[in-house]
Amino acid sequence: MNTLNQSDEWSRRRFMEGTAKTFLGVGALGLTSRSQAALGPNLSIPARAGAAKHVIYLYMGGGMTHLDTFDTKPDHENQGQTKTINTNVDGIRISEYLPSLANQADKLAIIRSLTSTAGAHDQGNYLMHTSYEQRATIRHPGIGAWALKYKGRMNTNLPGSVFIGGNSRINGGGGFFEPEYEPLAINDPNSGLKNSKVRGMSQDMFDHRLELANKFDADFHERYNVKQVRAYTSMYDDAVRIMKSKDLQAFDLKQEDEMTRERYGMDPFGQGCLLARRLIEHDVRSVEVSLGGWDMHNNVFVAAPDKCAILDQAMSALLEDLERRGKLEDTVVVLTTEFGRTPRINQNAGRDHYPKAFSSVLAGGGIKGGIAYGATDEGAENVAENPVKIPDFNATIAHALGLPLDQVLYSPSKRPFTVAHKGKPVLDLFA
Repeated sequence: MNTLNQSDEWSRRRFMEGTAKTFLGVGALGLTSRSQAALGPNLSIPARAGAAKHVIYLYMGGGMTHLDTFDTKPDHENQGQTKTINTNVDGIRISEYLPSLANQADKLAIIRSLTSTAGAHDQGNYLMHTSYEQRATIRHPGIGAWALKYKGRMNTNLPGSVFIGGNSRINGGGGFFEPEYEPLAINDPNSGLKNSKVRGMSQDMFDHRLELANKFDADFHERYNVKQVRAYTSMYDDAVRIMKSKDLQAFDLKQEDEMTRERYGMDPFGQGCLLARRLIEHDVRSVEVSLGGWDMHNNVFVAAPDKCAILDQAMSALLEDLERRGKLEDTVVVLTTEFGRTPRINQNAGRDHYPKAFSSVLAGGGIKGGIAYGATDEGAENVAENPVKIPDFNATIAHALGLPLDQVLYSPSKRPFTVAHKGKPVLDLFA
């Protein structure tokens, strides 16, 4: 027993919870019974043949300006100082701040007709990630959690979902699903997985302590052999297995050569996109990479070029690598944000919140490249053609992943939910 009482030891509970949280992004609270399933209304949507296996979700936190990225209006006063350039697809023009993506336009489906009802950051972020309005009484799952729920993990030695970025709250998390559907959160992609190695003791000592802990718990597990307890135990077993897995090298960016790392950009978002590519190659199902700082109420023509440069370099390198490595057709790449910015420039040379009309991009995963879908009017103020609501956008992503849009799952409070609420996929976007 002295072994367990050493001064440098965590308590058994704290140790195991910490390990599980580090690798699986879960905690001891929030365990729920497995969600029941039922069929919802028949949406008459054909089954998706050759569905994508992965999703890389690039989220521009703060509200990406559409006039200064993918929906420029060069002949209108709303455009301001941002110039328009040609792409490698005839008829598609985008911002001068995205020259590398202009050369990748043949891979992109640019959606210029998104429209939302949420004009505040938290609510818009939540709606974009989940298709549902934010409620105090429930957390809805994000697209990565839905993909894991229906498709399962591809590599049992790695988390099924990973979030990369500095945001303290993950709106695309596991919601009311079981704890194993929460993403593993990594603040700094350069740091790898912290606490992933046993420190201050030998492997034999670590195994011995785990054996003692299991003996202490054996009687409890026998008495309370119920689903919640089994899920809690399985969570820890997964954490220990992952600690010993050679697949953890996927998180080590030092294994990439310097030229590759520089090609993505040495900033956290660029390195996050590189890490996303590595994780996808190691069969992680879903990866989100966030880039904040798009809330440009002031000096948009100073802030937007800098932020676009980071996005342009990283996303272009990611698309190039996915295509070259044969992973683009297996992976849906999503670029989105909570809303756009006001077309009319404010008195501070900035743009304010604007959910009425904005742009996002899809690539890979069977999505047509080289197209611009939908349109805004001459000043980019109103959707003029083929409006796409947030649930429709998410239904399109889900359809690309082969998820059943009419399948109903019930929350612990027995309320019915589907992957994209009432959204219908934009089938014209598929090849």
